[in-house]
Amino acid sequence: MALDPQFPSAPSPGGVTFFERRELDQLMRLYGRMVAAGEWRDYGIAGLSDCAVFSIFRHAAEAPLYRVEKRPTLARKQGAWAVIGQGGMILKRGHELAQVLKVFEKGKFSVVD
Repeated sequence: MALDPQFPSAPSPGGVTFFERRELDQLMRLYGRMVAAGEWRDYGIAGLSDCAVFSIFRHAAEAPLYRVEKRPTLARKQGAWAVIGQGGMILKRGHELAQVLKVFEKGKFSVVD
């Protein structure tokens, strides 16, 4: 994927949006902590033309509990990053991945069956 030096996270025309290595590292560290805590059990990654999606599952056969989306087209507006819960509710949106992932900090939320 060719990147525009002015907008490093923007995909090339006709390209695919995907996570950078440091972004995947942050996502996988969070995922590992949550698996160790028994909250999450599976994940999926998709690179689409307009966004990259990291989906988090309790069970592989279910719909995702959460989706972490990167939408470069929203970077200058409301922020490229969003955490979306089941049913499509936006739980947190922002310009920095680390800030958006704080929604998962211990004590801020719990998963309810």
